[in-house]
Amino acid sequence: MTAQSSKAPVRRPDAGALTRAQRWGRRAPLLPALLFVIALTQVPFLFTVYYSTQGRNLLRPDSGEFVGLANYAKVLAEPHFRNAVANTVVLTVSAVALSMLLGIALAVLLDQRFAGRAVVRTMLITPFLVMPAAAALLWKTSMYHPVFGLVNWALSPFGISADWVSQYPLLSIIAVLTWQWTPFMMLIVLAGLQSQSPEVLEAARVDGAGSWATFRRVTFPHLRRFIELGILLGTIYVVQTFDAIFMITQGGPGQASTNLPYFIYLQAFRAFDVGEAAAAGVIVVAATIAIAMFALRVISNLFEEES
Repeated sequence: MTAQSSKAPVRRPDAGALTRAQRWGRRAPLLPALLFVIALTQVPFLFTVYYSTQGRNLLRPDSGEFVGLANYAKVLAEPHFRNAVANTVVLTVSAVALSMLLGIALAVLLDQRFAGRAVVRTMLITPFLVMPAAAALLWKTSMYHPVFGLVNWALSPFGISADWVSQYPLLSIIAVLTWQWTPFMMLIVLAGLQSQSPEVLEAARVDGAGSWATFRRVTFPHLRRFIELGILLGTIYVVQTFDAIFMITQGGPGQASTNLPYFIYLQAFRAFDVGEAAAAGVIVVAATIAIAMFALRVISNLFEEES
């Protein structure tokens, strides 16, 4: 026993190095995709940051001197930029809120059993599958046309008729985005409804709770995480809206429907002011990253609670 206990323990090969090698072996297949993403997104962003510090205008070929943060100061002091920020906030909040409310209502409907539910679900998902540019063109020509549009035809019995794109440009864009993003919200909320425990709902019915009380006291608290997730993801995407504004209103009339992405487009491709357009782009990216951080935190918390 003494001889055996006095033997030195057998040392394994370098376990730490082997573990690191295994980790890098698992990461290696992802490196090409990572390098591609960096080349596609981060390198152009670095050029954007560089151009934001240059006084470069394509109409003046001799321009291009270093101006530091002057472009940021000009953009923040620009009345059109503040108008674009206000339009972006109104557009995003209205479209996300309306699409979420409609998504909750449609998800509750599809959570019930009725004949043809699969067909109805497919039809309700269809708007989300339409390309944004095609959807915007469809709404502009078939829905909002002042003479042949379906919106005026549907509202004509009530004596309502208008040139919606010219008179209510921001409202027109909000309606298009709501139609497009309601299926997305509906799918997220429907997933939350179908993950709810049937035993909890049955216990609420046994206790005498009605349908509304059950939804308000039991179902809605369960859906809170899914609703937060839908709102945050929808906000990130709706903030970047460009197709509908470019195809329907062109930012007008009088920049009444210009949001931040369209403002950057105007600065870069209409005014040819590359420096101010790059500065505005950096500001928008910083704001989007701040929103994305909250979205990722909510998603991680959701997965942690599920696990």
